[in-house]
Amino acid sequence: MTAPAAFDPTRIAHLTGRFAPVTEEVDAVDLEVTGELPDDLDGVYLRNGPNPRFTPIGSYLYPLDGDGMIHGVWLSAGRARYRNRFVRTPAMIAEENAGRALWGGLESMILPGVDEVGDVLANTFKPLPDINVVQHGGRLLALAESDCPFRMSPELDTLGKETFDGRLPAGITAHPKIDPVTGEMVVFCYGLEPPYLTWSVIGPDGAVRRGPTSVDGVGEPQMIHDMALTRRYVVLVLAPAFFDIEAAVSGGSFVAWRPERGTRIALIPRDGGPVRWADDEAFWLWHTVNAYDDPDDGRVVLDYVQWPALSLGPGSPEGRSRQSGHHGLTRAVVDLAAGTVQRTRLDDARVELPRIDDRALTTPHQRLAVAADSGRIDGLLPGEYDALRWYDVRANGSAARVWNAGDLSVGEPVFAPVPGTRGSERGYWLTFATDRTDNTSWLLLLPAEDPAQGPVARVRIPVRVPLGLHGTWLPTEE
Repeated sequence: MTAPAAFDPTRIAHLTGRFAPVTEEVDAVDLEVTGELPDDLDGVYLRNGPNPRFTPIGSYLYPLDGDGMIHGVWLSAGRARYRNRFVRTPAMIAEENAGRALWGGLESMILPGVDEVGDVLANTFKPLPDINVVQHGGRLLALAESDCPFRMSPELDTLGKETFDGRLPAGITAHPKIDPVTGEMVVFCYGLEPPYLTWSVIGPDGAVRRGPTSVDGVGEPQMIHDMALTRRYVVLVLAPAFFDIEAAVSGGSFVAWRPERGTRIALIPRDGGPVRWADDEAFWLWHTVNAYDDPDDGRVVLDYVQWPALSLGPGSPEGRSRQSGHHGLTRAVVDLAAGTVQRTRLDDARVELPRIDDRALTTPHQRLAVAADSGRIDGLLPGEYDALRWYDVRANGSAARVWNAGDLSVGEPVFAPVPGTRGSERGYWLTFATDRTDNTSWLLLLPAEDPAQGPVARVRIPVRVPLGLHGTWLPTEE
């Protein structure tokens, strides 16, 4: 085993306070509710996020490092229950048997040997299905960054690594997109060896309809976190974030930012046609909002949160961007004929974790929600937000509505539609929140008709939910 580098986890801000991991797995029923839970919501809200089972060794890079933990709140008939469970990969089980961390963080390259974990796991990288959770084709999946997801039971027990009957052995993205019309789930996967970038299609039945298909024009390994989907295209934004394994081995960053290379947008026809490329100045995005085909001129419209660069520094891939890097809600219009991109800033507010009503994916969306940094609070870490914002993008993003969360730090807002209201925007925005004064955590429900009024219900979670990443609402029935 490689000797651990000098590393003090107590100095990593994203291992403390509201980000600190929890190790207890809890079941609770009849949760305390402030306000009144809507009778017309019946389902479960799930959220995944980094949650190291043991004190990290070597390095820790939020939010990519850390074991997955899924938090679930089931709502039915005006009542709520809670359960949280680790995503138990074979590596985590080996660490539980040892009683300590055996794998180092991504930047440390610490891998256990045969004497510690046996032949199968020795000198392998640790799976990190800690970013997202989705359901598709009868499978509930905890998702990693371009790796195999892990399948979970409805009650959040880990069932094992998911390779889709062996058709996708290298894995998929942490941010697949499900077409609400066809029911297909479109995914991508990047790798350190050729082919560096592939895309695939999984049918609504969970069967792979298109196996890994190479994206022509990609000659080096690049990091891509999210994607978008239109009726005609898979949309991938290739920022100049290149993997540099030699630098990582010698103690440097494993991702190099090379702005002189610019950012390229790949439009991949879903029918398998040749890739169309558009070039732009360098920028980075963690998350897309949505994309769609412009019905008037055939161009592609992409909404996303733009960052000036990828900064993978100690503690957070957002680096020190809250203080120094400007980012905001942006619209890019891609002209396929000219191969150009025209970008428009929709809002200068510091925002992230954008979501829409998922039933509007691939089509022109009207409203979107984001977590926001209001600028009122000193001491918020990168990835921590104290407000929610909603935009009517048909009004060019100018109609922002804001709910300031006061003493609460809030996460990604997820839309839960009222059953039987397809085509309308009736429903609720759900998010976990943690009180900065006492570290209590809550599930908030805000009405979509007027979210700026604040929550109509707050569900008290019996344990603190670490500030984390992405979630989903799964209705019991449509």
